[in-house]
Amino acid sequence: MDERYTPVLSDEERAALRAQRAKRRRAAQQARRRRQLRQLLPVGALLLILTCLLAGWASHRAKEEPEPEAEVPAALVFEETAPPEPEPLWTPAASADTVLLDDALPSAYAVVIDRSSGSILAEKDSEAVISPASMTKIMTLLVAVENLKSLDDTVPITIDITDYCFVNDCSVVGYELNESATVRELLYGTILPSGADAALALAIYIAGSHEAFVELMNEKAEELGIAETTHFTNCVGLYDEAHHCTVRDMAVILNAAMENELCREVLDARTYETAPTPEHPEGQILSNWFLRRIEDKDTGDVEVIGAKTGYVMQSGNCAASCGRDSDGNEYICVTGNAYSSWRAIYDHVELYKTYCN
Repeated sequence: MDERYTPVLSDEERAALRAQRAKRRRAAQQARRRRQLRQLLPVGALLLILTCLLAGWASHRAKEEPEPEAEVPAALVFEETAPPEPEPLWTPAASADTVLLDDALPSAYAVVIDRSSGSILAEKDSEAVISPASMTKIMTLLVAVENLKSLDDTVPITIDITDYCFVNDCSVVGYELNESATVRELLYGTILPSGADAALALAIYIAGSHEAFVELMNEKAEELGIAETTHFTNCVGLYDEAHHCTVRDMAVILNAAMENELCREVLDARTYETAPTPEHPEGQILSNWFLRRIEDKDTGDVEVIGAKTGYVMQSGNCAASCGRDSDGNEYICVTGNAYSSWRAIYDHVELYKTYCN
């Protein structure tokens, strides 16, 4: 030891501090044992062992000189709180009242669900695995909205985006190479005209790459409890054997999107006008074909308040929509493999009128 060092504590004070430290260590060990015992033993055995431990501790303490208890500042006292309960999954379920649809409904796959209860009102092969085509973009919208930074950020349309759309013959908004659009416009462009250019621009903006964004989509599917039958390989809906879901899964995705205020706003828009750009000096008017054509059809007491269509050769014409009756009750309707886009609309008209009124 340095001979110039002057001890701050006496031997007695140092011994007292060591004793206090040992006491705190014993208390922490006992608390840890109690937590472990609570996890491993039935309640009765736990109480018995705790009683023995406390008796031994009290006996040991009685043999020691009583020491003043150090007062713990209130700011350092922490209460253990249980983690919040996870939100229950919205899981559609059939019942004895569920109507099993037959070939009178032209679409090969269908499901109609009461949103408030999750009860399936009618279905047709709703658990068959299909290609979701551009209904995929509902998940693209949901993941983008849940991860976006600012609606006013501008995103460029790069050559990898335009090339992807050209090579795969995708439906597009019609952005030119190097044209920029706000994130808000890209959300509407993804849904209303089913623009692959808008969806890809969102994916790259959100996650840095298309591939990284698809990972987020599959994580969301797992979060929604549909990962066993739902998997995505792209954000636009191109056919791929590994890109699939069921109409019941798509109903779960649409339900989650309708719970989000911004997603709901986008899915319910009939038209949207983009801001002028050098490439489009007058802007562009985007339109949701399905909503504009179903709004004057006889759906009974139900107004359709959100929708997205899809088509690839392997899936036929698909559609996912949400309807609301005059009492405020809401329904999800998803169909797949209709023989035409108009047939998909009329199948939704028939399902709403028959099972949601």
